[in-house]
Amino acid sequence: MRLILLGPPGAGKGTQAQRLVQKHGIVQLSTGDMLRAAVAAGTPVGLRAKSIMEAGQLVPDEVVVAIIADRIDQEDCKRGFVLDGFPRTVPQAQALDRLLAERGLKLDGVIELKVDEGILLKRIETRVKEMTARGEKLRADDNPEVLKGRLAAYRAQTAPLTQHYAGLDQLKTVDGMAPIDAVTAAIDRLLSAAAKAKPARRKPKSAKKPTKKRAKKPARRSSRQSRSKTRKSVHKPARPARAKNRAGKRKAGRRRRLTKAR
Repeated sequence: MRLILLGPPGAGKGTQAQRLVQKHGIVQLSTGDMLRAAVAAGTPVGLRAKSIMEAGQLVPDEVVVAIIADRIDQEDCKRGFVLDGFPRTVPQAQALDRLLAERGLKLDGVIELKVDEGILLKRIETRVKEMTARGEKLRADDNPEVLKGRLAAYRAQTAPLTQHYAGLDQLKTVDGMAPIDAVTAAIDRLLSAAAKAKPARRKPKSAKKPTKKRAKKPARRSSRQSRSKTRKSVHKPARPARAKNRAGKRKAGRRRRLTKAR
């Protein structure tokens, strides 16, 4: 099972990705995690990404796609994976399409978690107030202004992906504002329906071997018929012409002697 989760920051993609991992035994692939792992492993692509990041530049798409290519070739991805945070742009999606096609793989679905941005902003404002009242440290992304910037970037760069995957008939939509369990149940229903809709693979019909026509055996003859034929076929050899003349002369000589004696 190979999936992509789409949705703006705060839509709950990470939570749903973890539930898919637990239920289906697949791997969650996060771009940030893959980049860090490639850099730590010192792979050729990882070293290239490291030099780019140390220079304070954005890692180009071809490097990110190369890292994903290395990752999905690993053994734990054979059962499938769910991509969280990638692709972010249409060119990245097109590069991913080519990558999967080269390996003879296809996506089983692209699931978009639709949310209301206004409600997301109110949620984070409430969370910031509650954490501040408890004296807890705030994370960098626990900030309404930061979230506004991330939402604007999502609308400009990532939202067009919905049209891309809708055109490929791969996009499924879920109400991301529903409770977490309800969102999980909705995703399960979509995946089950997609699995049932897939045409069952037919076993190729084995070509029938041409049957050789057996030559008809001659009918058995009775013993009497066989004996009569053998008798007819057995005949005395013809005497030569000289032997016949001699025998005739002898018979004629005997007849003369008999007539004289009388």
